[in-house]
This record gives sequence, C-alpha cells and structure tokens, in this order.
Amino acid sequence: MPEKIILVTGATGGQGGAVARRLLAAGRPVRVLVRDPDAPAAKALRVLGAQPVAGDLDDPASLRAAARGCHGVFSVQPCDLADPRPALEVRRGRNVADAAKAAGVAHLVYTSVAAAGRGSGVAHFDSKAEIEAYIHAIGLPATVLRPVFFMENWLYMLPEPRGGERVVPLALDAGTPLQMIALADIGRIAAAAFADPAGFLGESIDIAGDEPTVREIAAVFTRTDGVATRITRQPIEEVRARAPEVAAMFTWFQRQSHRADIAALRARFPGLLSLEEWRGRNR
Repeated sequence: MPEKIILVTGATGGQGGAVARRLLAAGRPVRVLVRDPDAPAAKALRVLGAQPVAGDLDDPASLRAAARGCHGVFSVQPCDLADPRPALEVRRGRNVADAAKAAGVAHLVYTSVAAAGRGSGVAHFDSKAEIEAYIHAIGLPATVLRPVFFMENWLYMLPEPRGGERVVPLALDAGTPLQMIALADIGRIAAAAFADPAGFLGESIDIAGDEPTVREIAAVFTRTDGVATRITRQPIEEVRARAPEVAAMFTWFQRQSHRADIAALRARFPGLLSLEEWRGRNR
C-alpha cells in the first residue's frame, strides 16, 4: 500500500508547524513546503522525520510538484496584520487549492477563521471566506477549520511588569468574552481530520478551546505568572492610528466576536487547552 503523504504548507510557522509536528508524532509521512530545504527551520523538521521540499506559494509549478503523489494537503497562508494584502492571500490560497486539485489529492484541510463569511469587514477574515468559496467551487474534497484568536498572541501582547504590576492595554471592555485556541490544538484537530476523513470531509468547523472575559484573562495571568496583571481599556482610535487592520478586528470582537460551540468541541476533542492550561506550558 502506498504511503499516504500529507503536504503541509506553512510548516515553519505557527499553525503549519503545529500540524506537521502532530502528524509526525502520529507516525504519518509528512512533506513540508519550504523556500529553502537547508534553512535551520527546515532542517529541524527533517530531524523529526519530515521531508522538506522546495516551493513557494507564489510559484504554482512548485506547488504542483510538491503536491504530486500526496494523499492530503494542509493549507495555510501567512498574513501580516500590519500589511494584510488580502488579494495576495487569496491568490496564494487558490494556488494551493489548484495544486491539490491537479494532484488528485483526496483530502485538503484548509485553516480559515471563525469569522469567515459573517460580513465582518475585516480584510484578513474576508479573504479567507474567498479562499473557502474557491475550494468548494473547484470541487476539492476538503475540511475547513476556522480557528479563533490564538493563545500564542499573548506571548507578544504581555508587557514586562513595572513596579510589581503588569498593565496590558487592550481595545475590549472588561466584561467582553474572547474566544481563543492554542496552536497545538489546531494541530491536533487537523491531524484528527486527516486520520478520519469520513468523519470530517465536507465540514467547516469553528474551533476554540476557551472563552474567558477580559477581566478573567487578567486573573489567569495573575495566577499563572505570579504577577499582578491589569488589563486597561485602550481607545480603539489609538489602535487604528498604529494598525488599522488590528483595530477592525478588535472592533468586531467587541461588537460580535466568534461563536464556536466550545462545549460541543470539548466533547468531540477532550483535553482542549484552557488559557490557564496553555499559559502553564508557555511562559
């Protein structure tokens, strides 16, 4: 029986890396798309058992070559919130989908966002809805995962304490809930989809692991870090002046936000990390 190779894009990044590591830990043959197979990040994946292949999301021929002979493809496209460039993201998402279609891939898992298709007006949310629509339009056998806010965002959002206290500016009210998920859990759910195509093909799943309010988030970091943490309401105008796309996203979080059914997800995927559990592993 031929090996059911999974091609993972974005494997040197957060989501793709989590997926590649989870698949490799499960003993699945993994091919990772990288710009430079000799780069340190690619070599680290090779040590874990992955097969790095040279390719670029802007080079359709390289994507077709990378997907050839693969059973599955994990598709993720990078997005810089300082310069989101949605048209570029859509083109890259279509390039991966076209390569998977040309290769006759049996299962594509695309990671989107939980706000896709909800008229958020957030450019890097709407671009993912376009990619989803394209995947369905060309008839790819696919699963769409729609993650919420990443817990890993806190790794760069938390400032150093001053005077025994950490003050975190955030453009949300204290009572606003914020759904979030750990990258490791995205990897886990994607690997589960590849392991059970009959249970996942055709699904679009909003995925989250926790939903603390802003006030509760501060309490979590106070407990886990042993540092008094206070989150202050940052005026959205301040955020917009620095990063319009981030401001649009937090405006949407405040007004509507994500709607993943966390109780159902915990029943289906026991052990999804809470923010407190995640922080205990990531300090």
